[in-house]
Amino acid sequence: MSSFLFDNHKNSFEDALLPMMSLREVVMFPRSIVPLFVGREASIKAIENAVATHDKKIFLVAQRAPETERPTPDDLFTVGTVSKILQMLRLPDGTIKVLFEGLYRARWEPEDTSEEFNADNVLVRVARLPDEDMAGAEADALIRATQEALEQYGRINKKLAPETILAINSITLPGKLADAVMPHLKVDYIKKQGVLEETSAIKRLEEAYGFLQGEIEISSLEKRIKNRVKQQMEKNQKEYYLNEQLKAINKEMGREDDPAAEAAEFEERLRAKDMSDEAREKTLREIKKLKQIPPSSAEYTVVRNYVEWILDLPWNVLQPTDLDLTQAETILNEDHYGLDKPKQRILEYLAVQSLVETLKGPILCLVGPPGVGKTSLAKSIARAMGREFVRLSLGGVRDEAEIRGHRRTYVGALPGKIIQSLKRVKFNNPVFCLDEVDKMSTDFRGDPSSALLEVLDPEQNGAFNDHYLDLDYDLSKVFFITTANALHTIPLPLQDRMEIIRIPGYLENEKMQIGRRFLMPKNLKQHGLKEANLSISDNAMLEVVRRYTREAGVRNLERELASICRKVARKIVEKKDPGKSVAVTKQNLQSYLGVTKFRHGEKEEKAQVGLCNGMAYTELGGEMLMVEAVIMPGSGKVEITGKLGDVMQESAKAAVSYLRSRSALFGLKPDFHKEIDIHIHVPEGAIPKDGPSAGITLATTLISALLNLPVRNDLAMTGEITLRGRVLPIGGLREKLLAAHRGRIRTVIIPEENEKDLKEVPEAILKDLEIIRVAHMDQVLETALVCADPEKLFCGRSDTTPNLSSTLMKEAPNPETRH
Repeated sequence: MSSFLFDNHKNSFEDALLPMMSLREVVMFPRSIVPLFVGREASIKAIENAVATHDKKIFLVAQRAPETERPTPDDLFTVGTVSKILQMLRLPDGTIKVLFEGLYRARWEPEDTSEEFNADNVLVRVARLPDEDMAGAEADALIRATQEALEQYGRINKKLAPETILAINSITLPGKLADAVMPHLKVDYIKKQGVLEETSAIKRLEEAYGFLQGEIEISSLEKRIKNRVKQQMEKNQKEYYLNEQLKAINKEMGREDDPAAEAAEFEERLRAKDMSDEAREKTLREIKKLKQIPPSSAEYTVVRNYVEWILDLPWNVLQPTDLDLTQAETILNEDHYGLDKPKQRILEYLAVQSLVETLKGPILCLVGPPGVGKTSLAKSIARAMGREFVRLSLGGVRDEAEIRGHRRTYVGALPGKIIQSLKRVKFNNPVFCLDEVDKMSTDFRGDPSSALLEVLDPEQNGAFNDHYLDLDYDLSKVFFITTANALHTIPLPLQDRMEIIRIPGYLENEKMQIGRRFLMPKNLKQHGLKEANLSISDNAMLEVVRRYTREAGVRNLERELASICRKVARKIVEKKDPGKSVAVTKQNLQSYLGVTKFRHGEKEEKAQVGLCNGMAYTELGGEMLMVEAVIMPGSGKVEITGKLGDVMQESAKAAVSYLRSRSALFGLKPDFHKEIDIHIHVPEGAIPKDGPSAGITLATTLISALLNLPVRNDLAMTGEITLRGRVLPIGGLREKLLAAHRGRIRTVIIPEENEKDLKEVPEAILKDLEIIRVAHMDQVLETALVCADPEKLFCGRSDTTPNLSSTLMKEAPNPETRH
């Protein structure tokens, strides 16, 4: 039982027991008659029990929390009212309407605590509280003041009948008068319960008198509000009436939104704002329009939002830039390893800006595979320049309004994302990163890439016109940086606006340095480890790079290092030794990362017929591409598989046509193709492949299969082929050479016109590769095919001549020793 079970009152309990019914948000007072609708099954049983066996007497007590469905003793107040049921009426919906009369106040306690307590189905003992009504001058004065207040309240509140007021004012005892007044006041049930529990009649009447005065004030205020509204409204204008009533309520409470005051505030902000004359004039016109529109009008909200947007934008607010080249270079080197060309370009920009007061922001486009640090480099640039950094992802954006904004004729119109970002950053010269610019799409809502033309054109973005603002906004101070994985998906006009800076994949030694300098400290901190808890040897780190990751960037490397840190953290927690040191070596690496995921080195163990190493440039960086071809007896069908795109399909067809056009030189019959079927396949068919750089690889594979001559296994090639055998230049040479270097290739064939691109290739790569430059397909075959005398490849043969390929193969040297 709870602590309120009245040890001090046990002697005053009556012997009789009464059924109890709990009330929700209702307090029953003595000498008051209250009708209640009862629906709870337990409450109905309590009423029926009172009528049947207790002379219609029942104990009514209020719940502390009205939402409680099955209250316990702690959920009920300690004081209630013993009442009598005057009338009971059953309704069709199963509820009953009961008329109760309060008799006297009483405390209660359960009769039997051993059973489960149910407040609406239990007999309780009640102890009548003393009703100490007393006379005297103080009591008389309080009674008279209460009676006068009640008459005043009756004049304001028409719901209180005059007969009721007369009946209440005839009471001359303070306690009884308080009990009679309280049921007629709109006071919270908690406050009413407090009056009911008060034992002193004088204090009870004082509290009732205070609540009565509060109700008089509220009723008077309500009446004044209604009178004010009534004077202002016109007949039969319900909407006008409601708006004015709300306005009057707000005015009484001191929180009215005064349109005139709001317009004056906008004018003051406009005077302090540094903006263009055009924007100032238009804003002033909109503020004047705002004064003439009723606040209840929908147009008021539209105009108000527009003015706020204009005043919130940082028109000419520039963030001070501390141009310290030495410090900027230090920051760039701290955040990123390598990336010399992008860093040089940023430092050049800072140097020029320090000499020129007004310099238009450059538009840089960082292009490279995922995980090489494009976005993080943009953050480092902002930190080096001391400017705010803003990032906007354009991946999947297909609505032009995301860039240019919506026109104000639309519901819920907003400025474009660029203007929204500038409002958020509060400066007009941040470093603004437009991420994934190559992944925008187009549909019926417009072409967002075309909308970016004005944003990224240094000659036009000084007067960028957002559809929502309908004003020229200067974006020339913003340092825009875009990022992309591939250039071919970016429209050429958009590429023309940007300065392309390629960020290729990392070399093995660069990945190891990044892992040591950046990724390991970051992961140790994220996993709650210290440097003393984990050490990874150089051989182990190299093994992680070679056999557990195959990527241009370092994201997978970071994931593998995080996996090692998690396992080390588990060991430390299991051993309960925070100072435990774990050493990861090449020998125990598999216990942390499992079996190796990749085979280090892509090349085959020996030269094979109809198998050639190609090189491809994808969004993930450079990749090795194996091409296979087989010749079968048939009727001249050519089948190309491996989920190749249209460009590679055409390259394969061009290779077949080239071979047929030179069949005589290769010692083949003119109609040789009618007797065979050709199947060209690029493995890993689930991965889409396309691009104009596999022509010579496809042709070499096909010729190798037809002439039965192996292709060198230590050689890879890239280049496009024409029908006449010319080798055309390709793109992504640096990434392709990195892939060949990762695949342990020793010789690479590239188009002659790509020689200029070798300057971009690191010296560490060039010294390990033999680069052969070719201009014609004949040069490719002489280098790639394994035969004793390469010059005999193009001598031709008669129908009676033995198979040329068999003759050439007799003296074929070991391809591993051909250098």
